[in-house]
Amino acid sequence: MGHMGAGVPQGPQPLPGVAHVVAVGSGKGGVGKTTIAVNLAVALGKLGYKVGLIDADIYGPNVPTMLGATRQPSVLEGNRIEPILAHGVKFISIGLISPGDKPLVMRGPMLHQIIRQFLQQVEWGELDYLIIDLPPGTGDVVISLVQTVPLTGAIVVSTGSSVALEDARKALEMFHQVKVEVLGLVENMSQMTLPSGEVIDVFGAGGTERTAAQFGLPFLGALELSPTIREGGDKGLPVALAGPEAKLSAEFYAVARRVADKAREAASKSEDVLEIS
Repeated sequence: MGHMGAGVPQGPQPLPGVAHVVAVGSGKGGVGKTTIAVNLAVALGKLGYKVGLIDADIYGPNVPTMLGATRQPSVLEGNRIEPILAHGVKFISIGLISPGDKPLVMRGPMLHQIIRQFLQQVEWGELDYLIIDLPPGTGDVVISLVQTVPLTGAIVVSTGSSVALEDARKALEMFHQVKVEVLGLVENMSQMTLPSGEVIDVFGAGGTERTAAQFGLPFLGALELSPTIREGGDKGLPVALAGPEAKLSAEFYAVARRVADKAREAASKSEDVLEIS
């Protein structure tokens, strides 16, 4: 143990002041992962937690649109970046730094650099939860993340369709390989309620819960497919702003509470491990 502190710190470094870092991933695009990440962050904030959100989805950085804040972040002294505050959530996005519709073509090393900056150079202050919206699929960004900061755990978002779940399983496998605990799965666009009250099963509701059970993982909740949820994202007014009592946002709060519980459990487990060594 005498060597601790000598030389350069190796491996991922915890962020000072940040209690839990939770990544939100999906096997494929189009399953509403960013909608979940944004509403989860807003709900956690409304539940009284201090929350940050990193938009690490470099291919489709939609967080600024969904949070209704697109101004460039200020640079503070010492080259620190001030996160943007929207709806009680501090956030940073690649979309703020390369505005407009220019797609970003990036290679691994550049990505790694950006992820590192978003984690280490942004003035996050004290946070209970730092949520990270990952690009869909299994790629470089996750590896960069795991090398830079210890993750409390990850959430995997899928619809109930077999194709989406096949890809979700790849995401589960990837998190397993990089030794990140999966806190649970969320089914998005689960069912749709028509104005008549009739419920339609669009993508195979229940598939995600079965997949979670197969892997022995928690199922964190199912969110409806609803035009109101999409409109909220398009307008920069996430549906979770309606609070825990509102019909469409109630389930986001249920998911947020479960995520908070699972994150605390995972964090206390890893602390126990540290004490033993």
